[in-house]
Amino acid sequence: MKLRYGAVILFLALTSYAQSAPDSRAPIAGFSSERQAQQRQLESKFDSLMNRDNLRQWMKRLSARPHHVGSPYGRENAQFIRSLFQSWGYKTEIKEYRVLFPTPKQRVLEMLEPTSFAARLQEPPLNEDSTSGQTGEQLPVYNAYSIDGDVTAPLVYVNYGVPRDYDELEQRGIDVKGKIVIARYGASWRGIKPKVAAEHGAIGCIIYSDPRDDGYFQGDVYPKGAYRNDSGAQRGSVADMPVYSGDPLTPFVAATENAKRLALKDTPTLTKIPVLPVSYGDALPLLKALEGPVAPAEWRGALPITYHIGPGPARVRLKVEFNWDLKPAYDVIASLPGNELPDQWIIRGNHHDAWVNGAEDPVSGLVALLEEARAIGELARSGWKPRRTIIYAAWDAEEPGLLGSTEWVEDHAEVLKEKAAVYINSDSNGRGFLNVGGSHTLEKFVNEVARDVVDPEKKVSVLERALARRATSRDPETRAEPAESRELRIGALGSGSDYTPFLQHLGIASLNIGYGGEDGGGVYHSIYDSFDHYTRFVDPTFEYGIALAETGGRLVLRLAGADVLPFEFSRFADTVGRYVREVVKLADDMRSETEQLNRKIREKTLELVADPTQTFVVPKPKSAVPFVNFAPLQNAVARLRQSVQSYARAMDASAGKNFSPDRRKELDQVLMKAEQALITSEGLPRRPWYVHQIYAPGFYTGYGVKTLPGVREAIEQRLWQEAETQIARTARAIEAFSTDVDRAAALLR
Repeated sequence: MKLRYGAVILFLALTSYAQSAPDSRAPIAGFSSERQAQQRQLESKFDSLMNRDNLRQWMKRLSARPHHVGSPYGRENAQFIRSLFQSWGYKTEIKEYRVLFPTPKQRVLEMLEPTSFAARLQEPPLNEDSTSGQTGEQLPVYNAYSIDGDVTAPLVYVNYGVPRDYDELEQRGIDVKGKIVIARYGASWRGIKPKVAAEHGAIGCIIYSDPRDDGYFQGDVYPKGAYRNDSGAQRGSVADMPVYSGDPLTPFVAATENAKRLALKDTPTLTKIPVLPVSYGDALPLLKALEGPVAPAEWRGALPITYHIGPGPARVRLKVEFNWDLKPAYDVIASLPGNELPDQWIIRGNHHDAWVNGAEDPVSGLVALLEEARAIGELARSGWKPRRTIIYAAWDAEEPGLLGSTEWVEDHAEVLKEKAAVYINSDSNGRGFLNVGGSHTLEKFVNEVARDVVDPEKKVSVLERALARRATSRDPETRAEPAESRELRIGALGSGSDYTPFLQHLGIASLNIGYGGEDGGGVYHSIYDSFDHYTRFVDPTFEYGIALAETGGRLVLRLAGADVLPFEFSRFADTVGRYVREVVKLADDMRSETEQLNRKIREKTLELVADPTQTFVVPKPKSAVPFVNFAPLQNAVARLRQSVQSYARAMDASAGKNFSPDRRKELDQVLMKAEQALITSEGLPRRPWYVHQIYAPGFYTGYGVKTLPGVREAIEQRLWQEAETQIARTARAIEAFSTDVDRAAALLR
């Protein structure tokens, strides 16, 4: 057997951890020493209740038919999920909202010159996939929230269609104004591509899946292998979610029956140009017909052509027209009341809607949540009661733009600000490594839970396996972490799933959890995301579904049962300090790069003056980067470190003390609301729905996070006065957080 270098490193790392099974004597944050043994016994009983057959059975049932927003089977699934929760002893309701969900009436993509070609725009049924032939119920291939349009123009290839790609086009003297662009999926969320194209004057946008990123370049295609075939296409929303998530017609308010709605023409999150996704089979003739400059090496995909940029001679027509209907979204909400602190809520969610059958996205995460909830219901029936209230949510309408969760959060915003302690999210799940993102005040807590869950394949803790993976990471910063570090660094959250309204709109501490990394495939948002595909290629034995249930279950059980909520602040202070160093370096690097660029422009200009026959394009010079005063941020971080150190000393000194229930409750209130100190009433520039000053989806990345977003994006966009304003605003939020940490320390004393 021939192993690649990375595989050898991972094997050796895991071998060195082989004796490191979960330690039953390790401490559990938030629990007194007397209660820790009791908690471990509870978790052991919880683990014994896990049943993989339930996950398989529920996945087959829930993914048996297409169940997009407003579909008959979507409603049946919501009712089925409600019946499960009710049978397990939860008080359960279906909360209905009316949301904008367009579906296509017409879709046309044809090449008129230099030859004729009509795109198929459909995925054929496969004999090997038993649900792929349900054509009467499937949503066709399209992008939701594209505007209606009928445009004809020359075609230009724009790589991934992100801002840096248009910088490359500008340097080559290529203008997309009045053109239709074709971009490949990847490098950003899909909604960024038409947004940036429209800003540069394009009149239409085609998005395709290139086989280098999503197809035969990675492995055998479906049904022989797991990867996207030449007919598979990625549906998806292209709403401008970095402006706000949820129903496009009702920002800031719930989409109830009688809600005041924006007129369609006034809705800011719809695209400005028509958009359509296609398979790489449909994209190939279009790209093959392009001429003009050969694309840069990093722009070239894996299609059997020479990649040219254009414009033309390919001339295409793109026409899309939609039914702009309101559809019902059905959120299933189940609760198990706390017996001591019923007004402190631990909320756990996963969505249930899909673009088509959705076995992996989202049913793989949902069935793990259901098994977790079933086992906790069994514990409650046997006599155990949670100290805090547990709420399980199966959200609808996540796929078009987090509609179900956002509308519920907007509907209950005031009570959530008072009662929600933590929100825990999952989405898709597969075979491999634990992945966690979220509030860094929960990083220590996550590490303790990961330490106590056993990886089903390697039989070490999922923490140890995640740590071993660092040796093969492509991220230089991850590889640079000390080898002796025994902590998993969790990622910051941008957007892309249902944690967004909780964390970034209300400031509720949140986590996003899931397994993956050894479950490669290419059926995302296609008709082939099916039970047949999942059970062949993703997690055939549902072992990692059980791992997710055990992970989510421990998070919920510990948060619901702890004497004091297990927030910890030193990792947050370290992380924010790193973010501040990053934005300082960003400004310094931009200053240096601008000086170098302008020097080259001056040199090229002199060359052109000396020899006017030369044909190269001289780009426009950029304005100099001024001095930016980061002192308010640096001072705020220094104060935060002092507050955190004071809290840590107070925590150590309080060990063994028996605080009164009222004192513990008061401390909980400070801890659970500390994250809300990081939000501001003004929100972020040009998108006030996002109010968190530490984490936000990037304005030009979408799902990808921007940390210290107000400051970082002002610098990136060269808005220097705004950068100064955002530095002061973010510093005040960090100082307010420090004040809450001081209050918590005082209560411990």
